[in-house]
Formats: sequence, C-alpha cells, structure tokens
Amino acid sequence: MSREIERKFLVVGEPWHHAVARVAIRQGFLCAGTGPTVRVRIADDRAYLTIKGAMKGLTRDEFEYAIPVADAVAMLDTLCSRPLIEKVRYTVPHAGYAWSVDAFAGDNAGLVVAEIELEDEHEMPALPPWVGQEVSDDPRYLNANLQRHPFSRWQGGG
Repeated sequence: MSREIERKFLVVGEPWHHAVARVAIRQGFLCAGTGPTVRVRIADDRAYLTIKGAMKGLTRDEFEYAIPVADAVAMLDTLCSRPLIEKVRYTVPHAGYAWSVDAFAGDNAGLVVAEIELEDEHEMPALPPWVGQEVSDDPRYLNANLQRHPFSRWQGGG
C-alpha cells in the first residue's frame, strides 16, 4: 500500500519556463464521492487505474496500476462521468523538490494548480515565487470534484 501526502497551491505566475518535463493528461472517474475514488488516466502514451482513499489531513491511501492504453480509452469513452479532466502537467524543479504544475483545459480552463508530494505531513518545502494561496484543505480543488463541479461553473471562476 502506498500513501500520498500532498499540498496544493494556486499558481500566480508562469513557472513552465523552468519545466523539465511536460505530459498531456486525460482522466475520468469510475467512482467519486465522499469516500474512495477510482480514476482512469492516460498520460501521454501510458495509462493507469488509481484508487485513492478518503483524505485524512494531507494524507490518503493510494494504489496505482498500469493498464493497457486501449482499456483506458474504452473506460474513458464508456464508463466515466463527464466532463473528463483535461490538463497539461509540467514538472518544475525548485529547492530540491519536483513540483507538478497542472494547467487545466476544457471545463476547467483557466485553473492552474501546483502540487508537491511530501514524505511527511509536517515537511515544509521552500515555496517557489509563483506559488500563491494554499488550497490543500479546499475540496473544490480535488480532481474528482473538478469533474463534478468544473472551475468554469464556479461563481466568479473561469
């Protein structure tokens, strides 16, 4: 079993000029509610099935398995709720950490979120200058919630 410890922040600048990698992501949810979520993701030419437990602070259980891309396409096309999550993920190094910056498209266009995975909930990495408000405790920014309540439909959003 794996645990994911993650902090999320809104992005206030454009850090991609320091990006060392970029991947196009298309994902959907087979199950998403107040408990566990089951996600199907295609990231460039790879596909994954991921099961995540409920959040406990900044931590949740996570199980991820590689699956055939053709299976992921079929699940996204026939089993997943709409709209799908579309984004480009940039990996941006800063102060010894690899930050993930997600620039959303589709129904979540205009939203840019930075994530940092940690070894411990109490770990405090140096924040890059392009990081703004922390939204780790705001469930609206969970991808499963962005699928059900896209950024474009938030009052004053997108």
